[in-house]
Amino acid sequence: MSARAVIGMMVLALVAGCSETPDEVFPGYVEGEYLRVAAPFAGALTRLSVKRGDTVAAGKPLFALESENERAAREQAVAQLARTQSALDDLLKGKRPPELAAARAQLAQAEASLAQSRADLKRDETLVGRGFISSQQLDRTRAAYERDKAAVAQLAAQLDVARLAGREDQIAAARHDVDAARDALAQAEWQLGQKSQNAPEAGLVADTLFVAGEWVPAGSPVVSILPPANIKLRFFVPETRVGSLKTGQAVTVRCDGCAAAISAKVSFIAPQAEYTPPVIYSRENRAKLVFLVEARPRPSDAVKLHPGQPVEVTLGQPADTQR
Repeated sequence: MSARAVIGMMVLALVAGCSETPDEVFPGYVEGEYLRVAAPFAGALTRLSVKRGDTVAAGKPLFALESENERAAREQAVAQLARTQSALDDLLKGKRPPELAAARAQLAQAEASLAQSRADLKRDETLVGRGFISSQQLDRTRAAYERDKAAVAQLAAQLDVARLAGREDQIAAARHDVDAARDALAQAEWQLGQKSQNAPEAGLVADTLFVAGEWVPAGSPVVSILPPANIKLRFFVPETRVGSLKTGQAVTVRCDGCAAAISAKVSFIAPQAEYTPPVIYSRENRAKLVFLVEARPRPSDAVKLHPGQPVEVTLGQPADTQR
């Protein structure tokens, strides 16, 4: 064999050894994590605002249950709060103006009587010195003066009390009553609000589980929503390759009907091995021991996928995203 032929064979062998091997394909499928929206209270379904297949925005109304009892409880709580607030306001201020006017009139009358008693006492003190009246008469006049003086002091004190607010303990108790009534109103409003539910996130209405008029038990889901962010890919990697994977690593996903490859990132790697599930139809069935790996695509790509759809996953990003 000539030297030229030997060199040629060596070059061919070198080229063959350096050529790229085809990417290893891992079988998998699409899975969705559904949001099952329910009310914490039971009731008849009065309104269903969405239907299966609708795309809803976050905050859009989904359904409502009958709420007559909760509305009545809320009105009762409103009335109770108003009553306790009025009682507190009444304790924080004194008597009403007409009552204060009556107290002032009584005090003025008592002061007039006191002025008369004072004049009578002064006169009788002069007369008893001259011997015109007896000392017993002076004693009676002095007692009338003291009586009228005490009456004036009593009515003046009552007028001061009428101007005051309630006692501190009464006011504190009334404030606690107002706080309790306000909490009861907040609870009643929350219970009323729970009888109607809105979409917690934007997504596809995957299913509606009741129809209008049906009785919905407490906590039973009425609407099932699949947000794009809750769509994930599950594929299985042999134990010989799982050591090269890490969370956050980019993978490429292909599926039947997908116009282009979809990129995703590994979000979970199972810590334990399992046997190949029978639902997976692998191209090569040599390796029976595999590890479950999950990856999540971008929400804009997730809407192209459907739960249960088979996919093929390769490591790395699609070629068009690498440029």
